[in-house]
Amino acid sequence: MSITPQGLRRDAQALTAGFPELLAHARQLAATISLGNHGRRRSGPGDEFWQYRPAMAGDHMREIDWRRSARSDTYFVRQMEWQNLQTVHLWVDGSAAMQYSSSDKLETKGARARVLGLAAAILLAKAGESVGLMDDPEPPKHGIGQITKMAIHLAADKGGAEYGKPPSKRMARGNRALFISDFLGEWDKLVEALSRAADQKVEGCLVQILDPSEEDFPFDGRMIFQSMGGGLQFETRRAKAIRDDYLAMLAERKLALAALANRTGWRYTCHHTSHSAQSILLWIYNALAGSER
Repeated sequence: MSITPQGLRRDAQALTAGFPELLAHARQLAATISLGNHGRRRSGPGDEFWQYRPAMAGDHMREIDWRRSARSDTYFVRQMEWQNLQTVHLWVDGSAAMQYSSSDKLETKGARARVLGLAAAILLAKAGESVGLMDDPEPPKHGIGQITKMAIHLAADKGGAEYGKPPSKRMARGNRALFISDFLGEWDKLVEALSRAADQKVEGCLVQILDPSEEDFPFDGRMIFQSMGGGLQFETRRAKAIRDDYLAMLAERKLALAALANRTGWRYTCHHTSHSAQSILLWIYNALAGSER
């Protein structure tokens, strides 16, 4: 980097080039999910009113809501919504493989992953929970400033490795985590990451992002398949002939992901970039909000 004022300005602009668009897109997506302060909807310690219920034997007089009870022949107790704020760690795969898209009409896998990750962080932050990226050495925090910091980091051009792997980061017992990737890279690295999380008593969810062409394999004739980073290449004259083997391998990987998630107390789902992002965001939010398994 240049140390001149002009160089610093240019470097800063390059670093945050996609930041406003990403943040705006994520906020727009998060705004489509209306869940109130939180989706738990259970009685317990908290500051938010949940509901009234009829008083029962064993209730203390101080728990009676006299204003509500005055409108009825029954005594009512005012219940608050249970709130147990969490810390959530996010890993959004920024590898070269995530830059793939089979059509100009579709987002790249990486673009969809970044928006989903940031939108989930926005929803969780609105609920007062701490969020952070696993490749950020700082611990997760809460507040709009943390969301801005995450957006800048996610918008930065990463490049580098062909396929991503979850970074190693110490997470406290009871924390949750969200991994978003195509999970087509080294299997052992993912097993290692989830085993480490399980040892730390951390649960979470795996969201696999795939382009529809990766699911359907609509290729035929002579094809040259090249990885997005350019490090891998395969040529065939009969692409259709390898379709069944490819689909079998993909199905095997997806089953292995589901089994690994189940074994470590996590959840797994697969999302295609051709589908709406709203439904998968709701799935992510509910999974991370502590809904019962």
